[in-house]
Amino acid sequence: QGQLVESGGGSVQAGGSLRLSCTTSANMYQDYCIGWFRQAPGKEREGVATYNAVALASVRGRFTSSIDVAKNTLYLQMNSLKPEDTAMYYCAAAVGAGCSIPMRVSRYIIWGQGTQVTVSS
Repeated sequence: QGQLVESGGGSVQAGGSLRLSCTTSANMYQDYCIGWFRQAPGKEREGVATYNAVALASVRGRFTSSIDVAKNTLYLQMNSLKPEDTAMYYCAAAVGAGCSIPMRVSRYIIWGQGTQVTVSS
């Protein structure tokens, strides 16, 4: 199995931006669907975006997902952040390179350690 390492979280004020990065083991994108989840305290984990599509309606138009295969890195660009975006953000991988929406947590078998995003009003 491969590994996923997130970075780029932090604290910002509402309206600000952050870019999260997920560095994967070499060429994981060829065998896995890689995406982003988030989990706020007391809430269920929810799928945010796959490497090529935003899955969560509440962030559509504000978040963008992309991948740099040469760097084995997945990005989540988050703009116009809101306090309700506050959560631990995780990078995760599901077996099979084809990604599907909605993103089912149970399909994802490899998880990063997470990176905290805190948005203050």
